[in-house]
Amino acid sequence: MKAALITHYKQAFPIIEQVEIPKIGATDVLVKVVAASINPIDLKTKDGGLKMLLKYNMPLILGSDFAGIITQVGEKVTAFNVGDPVYGRVQKNRIGTFAEYITVDHNDIARKPRNLSFEEAAAIPLVGLTSYQALHDIMKIKPGQKVLIQAGSGGIGTIAIQIAKMLGAYVTTTTSAKNFALVKSLGADQVIDYKTEKFQDKLSDYDYVFDTQGGKILEDAFKIIKPGGKIVSINGLPNARFAKEYQLPLWKKLIFALITSRLTALEKAAKAEYIFLFMKPSGAELETLRTAIETNKIKPVIDRVLPFAAIEEAFRYSKSGRAKGKIILKINEIAE
Repeated sequence: MKAALITHYKQAFPIIEQVEIPKIGATDVLVKVVAASINPIDLKTKDGGLKMLLKYNMPLILGSDFAGIITQVGEKVTAFNVGDPVYGRVQKNRIGTFAEYITVDHNDIARKPRNLSFEEAAAIPLVGLTSYQALHDIMKIKPGQKVLIQAGSGGIGTIAIQIAKMLGAYVTTTTSAKNFALVKSLGADQVIDYKTEKFQDKLSDYDYVFDTQGGKILEDAFKIIKPGGKIVSINGLPNARFAKEYQLPLWKKLIFALITSRLTALEKAAKAEYIFLFMKPSGAELETLRTAIETNKIKPVIDRVLPFAAIEEAFRYSKSGRAKGKIILKINEIAE
């Protein structure tokens, strides 16, 4: 099969080569990948940005989520059959969706939403699960609560706005003026132009912040959070609490405590909680999202669909940060 891989960290772009089709385990399914999405974590992985958290062997096939058709099932799999259209986010130690086939544990997939194409379905798993786990599982948003979602026109933001509205939140987001209409169409109640306005000067007393930026933007979030509120970040730094939860070795706990000491101080001063989110695959939560999609509560936002052979162009565009919604790779051609 064809697969896009790297042979070393900081390789300029993944290259497409011929590799063996992976073999399945007893609880796995083999999926013919129809489409996969580009995510910031793919760029971070390529550049070695996750080495403190994840260890990979080279060569490494990149790619985290997908939509496709099951072509083989393991002996212990009873919930799925050959021919089922599915979508999913693979475990972080089993990445490799930029390939014509992928093996994945059946617990990490769900049936593709009936009202979506494979390309549209591939836009959902990683960003949908990340947003749902931040807004529903961690924040536990209740109707009327206020949440700031950073970068509302991006891959995460476009889905997070919709999920937050589904949960009943008052949603504020940041984006540039040219994207106001888009984020308002997704349900944003208040929009801040990050190029001309500072959110920390306009907002206060927020229950939650969903941070996708990290750095100074994350630090400024503590200026608007109310006591008892939560700031959930996917682009900040892992802290000691995260290291303990993931049972990382003591030396990593100490390093993470040291590098997040400023965030810890801001957390204490604001009497709020900072949480670094490392999303977990979940077929059950993908089923929840499938129901929301099929009842038109959530829809994917796609910037562009590119052929597998154009993976270098896809990575360049993703790195530019200009995408509105998701960038999709069409891996295999099939009749829908």
